[in-house]
Amino acid sequence: MEHIHNYNIPILLIFGMITIIGFYFGRNMRYLKLPAIIGYMILGVIMGPSGFNFLTDNMQEKLVFIPDIALGFVALSIGLELNLKTLKKLGRSIIYIIIFESFGTFILVFLFLYFLTHDLALSLVFAAIAPASAPAGTVAVIQEFKARGNLTKALYAVVGFDDGLGIIIFGFTLVVVKDILLTQTGVASAGLLQTILYPLKEILISFIVASVISIFYAILGRKLKNTNDVLILTIGFVLIACGFCQLLHLSLILTNMIIGMVIVNTQPRNLISAIQDKLPLLLPLLFILFFTLAGANLHVKALPSLGVLGVIYIFSRSLGLISGARLGAVVGKAEKNIKNYIGLGILSQAGVAIGLSLMLKQEIKGMGMIIDTVSGKTIGDEIGSIVITTITATCIFFEIIGPILTKIALKKAGEIK
Repeated sequence: MEHIHNYNIPILLIFGMITIIGFYFGRNMRYLKLPAIIGYMILGVIMGPSGFNFLTDNMQEKLVFIPDIALGFVALSIGLELNLKTLKKLGRSIIYIIIFESFGTFILVFLFLYFLTHDLALSLVFAAIAPASAPAGTVAVIQEFKARGNLTKALYAVVGFDDGLGIIIFGFTLVVVKDILLTQTGVASAGLLQTILYPLKEILISFIVASVISIFYAILGRKLKNTNDVLILTIGFVLIACGFCQLLHLSLILTNMIIGMVIVNTQPRNLISAIQDKLPLLLPLLFILFFTLAGANLHVKALPSLGVLGVIYIFSRSLGLISGARLGAVVGKAEKNIKNYIGLGILSQAGVAIGLSLMLKQEIKGMGMIIDTVSGKTIGDEIGSIVITTITATCIFFEIIGPILTKIALKKAGEIK
């Protein structure tokens, strides 16, 4: 049995406590008219290093598989909502919204931060991470309040697909940033084409892996008569997909979302209904564990380090997403509800953004001019540290405000009964 240092409390006991206390914390949020996941996150902060430190940093590292599993199921449930016939009814507006909100956010964050810092590499890095969203918060709110309607469908599509575009934008920008840092020291970069192909290769492999898994799932799933058996098969295949993503360093969200999409667009109605009926039984528990651990990850001490840079990032990212999504909806001639409220539902930012900032730190480590001769610290190291600290702190803000605004948007659109 694994134990926590200092406290000697078994992991299973912690899990049981999180599940039961988290359930009541989430339930009581309705009195404050807030989504349940805010309650789970508050519990996480209390149990994490910012509170009583039951969930130590060391323990969270060991439990990293739980957020991965939860994101796998979230991504699958997004994919299952992306029926091509339904998307056709929503029209090209979805494509316009995704393109405008992603690139609009990239451009605005870059301009605001460049105006503030006059640092080209730093501004580009923040701009590249800004479009990445956290679908778990949006999906949790939709599921909790059983939202139904065109805005809900549009939100599923946007938070699902903009991660793919976000990874491409990040990949392209990383090439340019590396080039800037290497040029400072007179070193030739790895080559534009080679580095650009990397994120495209990741997305292509995600598609191939997802398609192969979907085929095997369909062959076995069609033979099942009992809907409970369908749930067991689904859990097994999501775990396999998550495992392949870790093995091949693929996007977990993209891969599982494509599996859901392939299933909903190719399989018989009874199989799809069986999955959609049974998944909501599993998701509430995963949401409690996922968001409590997310809350434990939020080091509240990081908030004071936000500073002007963090505040400008929060402002420009929010402005980029809301105005970009609205402009995309106007250009795509989307209906009024989507036009008015889509931007409010896509502000959450967490795991993917922190993952990208960690990847960036690793990629530009030791690059650029040396700024501290004693420690050998370079401009690349400095940018990496600034980005990690700021993104972690701003994610606390976006993870709290994102779900609240999603709920407001769905309520105003009349899609929460």
